[in-house]
Amino acid sequence: MGNIYLVGFMGTGKTVVGRELSRKNKLRFVDLDELIELKEGRNIPDIFSKKGESYFRRLEKRVLKEVSRENKFVVSCGGGIVIDEENIRTMRETGLIVCLKATPSVILRRTRGVGCRPLLDVNNPKERIELLLKLRAPYYAKAHKTINTSRLSIPQVVKEVGKLIKK
Repeated sequence: MGNIYLVGFMGTGKTVVGRELSRKNKLRFVDLDELIELKEGRNIPDIFSKKGESYFRRLEKRVLKEVSRENKFVVSCGGGIVIDEENIRTMRETGLIVCLKATPSVILRRTRGVGCRPLLDVNNPKERIELLLKLRAPYYAKAHKTINTSRLSIPQVVKEVGKLIKK
């Protein structure tokens, strides 16, 4: 078995589902954003503001390549990781890609007041969510499986992903 890569927009449940999925299936868990912060010694918003998004995306690619050499990991990926075709190829070659999705209003509700989200630090975050979802849709569609988490509990999503692992 390779890795399980959870992709999707922020607020779709990648980290909480990933942690629970790894616990239930006795797999190791890593959140790429947390790993990047650890390696850089600063948080994502600080990286974005001081070095820019392109610098962050290069870091993200490097960390993904490191993690992809491992096996039996549940990997929570940043929402924009899919915009780089090489990242998609890396994930496809080393595991199963599961895209978690949710409606813009659910994403907005889940992300409000939860840490700093640099891409949503705008006057109309719902509009930004809708735009980014539209732009990223073709990339998210490259996942092996998509699960809409809008109306599912964490245990329900974990159960759905767990079925894929057992196949």
